[in-house]
Amino acid sequence: MSSSKFEPNDDILDFVIKKANGLKGLVDTNLEIIPNQCIQPKEQRLDMSQIDNQESIPTIDLSNFDDLNVEKSIQEAASKWGFFQIINHGIPIEVLEDLKDAAHKFFELPAEEKVKYHKEKLSPGESVFMFWSAIGDKDEKVLEWRDSIKHGCNPQNDSNLWPPQTRNQVLEYQKWAKPLAKKLLEVLLKDLNDNEIDESLEPLLMGTMSININYYPPCPNPSIAIGFRRHCDMGCITLLLQDDTGGLYIRGTKGNWIHVNPIKGALAVNIGDSLQIMSNDRYKSIEHCVAVDSSRARISVPLLVNPSFDSVIGSFPQMLKDGEKPVYKHILFSDYWDHCFIKRPSGKASLDFAKN
Repeated sequence: MSSSKFEPNDDILDFVIKKANGLKGLVDTNLEIIPNQCIQPKEQRLDMSQIDNQESIPTIDLSNFDDLNVEKSIQEAASKWGFFQIINHGIPIEVLEDLKDAAHKFFELPAEEKVKYHKEKLSPGESVFMFWSAIGDKDEKVLEWRDSIKHGCNPQNDSNLWPPQTRNQVLEYQKWAKPLAKKLLEVLLKDLNDNEIDESLEPLLMGTMSININYYPPCPNPSIAIGFRRHCDMGCITLLLQDDTGGLYIRGTKGNWIHVNPIKGALAVNIGDSLQIMSNDRYKSIEHCVAVDSSRARISVPLLVNPSFDSVIGSFPQMLKDGEKPVYKHILFSDYWDHCFIKRPSGKASLDFAKN
């Protein structure tokens, strides 16, 4: 499927979404001005005057993972920042590099190959493999500058349905990353007076998992576009692999934006809304967004660790034993997911849905 010339005022949906050219295919038409449908309103753009270049999130060395000081550093970072980077985490560097290479191979396929995996409209909670662009929802008024693929990493998912360009690399990565996510969650639980993830807690904390691969093509007008709008993750914890392009920003403790500088071999870790709810605000999910670059494509690979969709999320009982009042009501995770997925509230507004 060859890419035809795209004019700024043309309808983007047919070209990018229905024909599965993606944003990558749009850029390949030698686009000079982004389409009107990709121009973000001012409140969604990254205000460069609000970026704090003097501040950075913690980087934690996991060489001695079981050291009490390391555990305390993780707990404090999750409480104060909600976002931190980890190094010497045990995942071989070649596994990470192979995964990034696989991402490029998939997104550089012609549209007639990618369309085999395409979903025009995403269903909340869907866990099969899918490829989509710019959210891929025809109800979206303004599209984000991003193509994505999702690999459901749960027992019921059939990895044989994944494309050969990414299958082996994602399977190898998840073999290392899922135990790492579990260990990080167990460290965080220790500070909540729970020591391990047993059979009763596993569905609540790690009931559904997916590995997404996001591809942010070069953008001719990056100042008026956005790769991923400001949001908080809905689940418990996210492990993010990013390349060296940069562009991930988190909301700092003073309301400013802080760049998550890429570190070779590192993973960024962030707390999701569900863990904030369960910890009764002990741990914090943090608003973050992704800017795009004018000359370089960016790859990021989040492992999203979520409750099962039939789990009820609410404050852990041990958080309330000293008379502390619950900040949040108990709700089905599927209801919370549906609210966030359909309403797409900006920033931290999603948590209002769960508050008492």
